[in-house]
Amino acid sequence: MYGFLQHVINGLAAGTIYALVALGYTMVYGVLKLINFAHGDVMMVGVYVGYAVAFLLGRDSLGSTGSVLLIFAASMAACALLGFLIERFAYRPLREKPRLTALITAIGISFALSYGFQLDAQVNVRGTQVTLLPGAAARAFPEIITPVEWLNIGDGEVVIWNRQVISFLIAIGLMVGLQYLVFRTRFGRAMRAVSFDHRVAALLGIPVDRVIAMTFMLGSSLAAAAGLLYAIKDTSVQPLMGLYVGLKAFVAAVIGGIGHVPGALVGALALGLCEEFVVGYTNSSWRDAVAFGFLIVVLLLRPEGLFGRVQAEKV
Repeated sequence: MYGFLQHVINGLAAGTIYALVALGYTMVYGVLKLINFAHGDVMMVGVYVGYAVAFLLGRDSLGSTGSVLLIFAASMAACALLGFLIERFAYRPLREKPRLTALITAIGISFALSYGFQLDAQVNVRGTQVTLLPGAAARAFPEIITPVEWLNIGDGEVVIWNRQVISFLIAIGLMVGLQYLVFRTRFGRAMRAVSFDHRVAALLGIPVDRVIAMTFMLGSSLAAAAGLLYAIKDTSVQPLMGLYVGLKAFVAAVIGGIGHVPGALVGALALGLCEEFVVGYTNSSWRDAVAFGFLIVVLLLRPEGLFGRVQAEKV
């Protein structure tokens, strides 16, 4: 019983991180019908920005609420800017082109970021070596949140750490805020109008380019938050981490129904629980195979995802 409960807690903690990344896929697809495969690598950039800010703050400054907020704010702002630049200079010129063109461009941006960050570039500034690109070696993410046992049940049989609680609360808070933004604000109404038909939305006076750019910025900032939560949990940071987490988040978005915000959350939590139970009760090397097998089963039973809707297309 205790082991089952521990696996549920760990699965929910992992699922909330997948959910934050999956929301970026869902938002962009809902507005542009584009799978932004560079989204996971934007998350990776956010982790490295957080790593750099933590390094600049110094070991003695870490652990406080102010330092954590500063690291998250800097990382999310940097990724929001990166998302804006990607949309403006890579995707916007291709908006009226065939979807395959934009898809190939997204894959190209993904590889450019993931493998570009494996370069080791340094410059000398007044006698000090400043790192511009981190290199391929994995790095240990600093302890920006000191680990403390938040709850201990059954004399160590079930342990909930403060990091898990904080990550869960941050993820749920961001997702609730996003849900409110989409369905209760003027910008959310504009976003839903653009997702329905961006040409009609433009005729109604909605600034389509601005809405799409802000959607990319919002999704990218959520990916940065998810990346930091993932780095706090796993502590290892390397340039290819975005490919792995981004792919899992994409699977979660497809399971829930790509383009459906609550579906992305449900799909991510289901994927996190599925992986954790596989690791806990079978062989950990089967985790990825079972996760993608879960995706295949869902698509066979419901090709549009758990919460997706079948849309008829005129031919």
